[in-house]
Amino acid sequence: MKNKVVIIAEAGVNHNGDLEKALQLIDVAANAGADYVKFQTFKTENLVQKNAEKAEYQVQNTKDNSSQFDMLKKLEIPKEWYQLLMQRCKERNIGFLSTGFDEESIDFLDELGCPFFKIPSGEITNKPYLKHIASKKKPVIISTGMSDRRDIQNAIDVFTENDIVLAKITVLHCNTQYPTEMSDVNLMAMRAIGKDFNVEIGYSDHTLGTEVAIAAVALGAKVIEKHFTLDKNLPGPDHLASLEPEELKIMVTSIRNIEEAIAGTGIKEPTASEKINRTAARKSIHLIKPVKAGEIITADQLVMLRPGNGISPMECDHVIGCIAKHDLNQWDQLKWEDLL
Repeated sequence: MKNKVVIIAEAGVNHNGDLEKALQLIDVAANAGADYVKFQTFKTENLVQKNAEKAEYQVQNTKDNSSQFDMLKKLEIPKEWYQLLMQRCKERNIGFLSTGFDEESIDFLDELGCPFFKIPSGEITNKPYLKHIASKKKPVIISTGMSDRRDIQNAIDVFTENDIVLAKITVLHCNTQYPTEMSDVNLMAMRAIGKDFNVEIGYSDHTLGTEVAIAAVALGAKVIEKHFTLDKNLPGPDHLASLEPEELKIMVTSIRNIEEAIAGTGIKEPTASEKINRTAARKSIHLIKPVKAGEIITADQLVMLRPGNGISPMECDHVIGCIAKHDLNQWDQLKWEDLL
């Protein structure tokens, strides 16, 4: 995967507490060609106070004033699901991931063999949690929604101070609003993160549609994370800002196309495929009127016409003033052997 953009299809909590929906989400991500499908692992009691209010977007998207605790409790993934989810991922040849939101969940995911850990934006300032992840000695991906430069530096410092080298850290630019307005994307901040912290960069996208994630790849993102759902009209906090199955497939295909398009040498030179078109597309020097043998070639006798397999128009100054060796007809393509 090192030379390939890693596409993480974020199922998150869009299973709505339904195992069959969770399995269907895996199928959708696999059919789209994503590299990983990612869920969320948490024990609600370890995550939120019972009287904590929902985030503004959660209230708007759920149209429900119940507590954040009550909402999340319904969205926990039972432990007995995990082997079923991982087996479906294996069958569909897609990687399984889950974001752990508490230390107990991190331990559980580590035991399951998750290849790396994803730090959600809300935990970037949770030092005990970050240190616990660092103790696992696995690569990490850090989302940076709601963060400034200092937050990012502090989080990276926790990992490097605990023997996680920068080469194992990927930082995702992110905006934690669902959906994110285009005016709030600030995509160039992603490149600044890479320059400032000398880490691999990526983008966790919460905008509507697919274009910003695709643009992020063109700007150097090596990881793209995007929420998806079976149906945007399903109840729940994240469905409205998620892609539907066909949109996810379009995004993955577009990213792979962009990835290939920017993978060239960076040297401006004709490719093999376009060299065969040069003769047909370029012009060469022709005569717009007949010329007699011994006559001096003048500018008003010349016209630039396709094909381009004669004397280049760039040589006009060297052709003008030459003498015709023999009679030449109107529309003849000039050759150097026609001239003295």
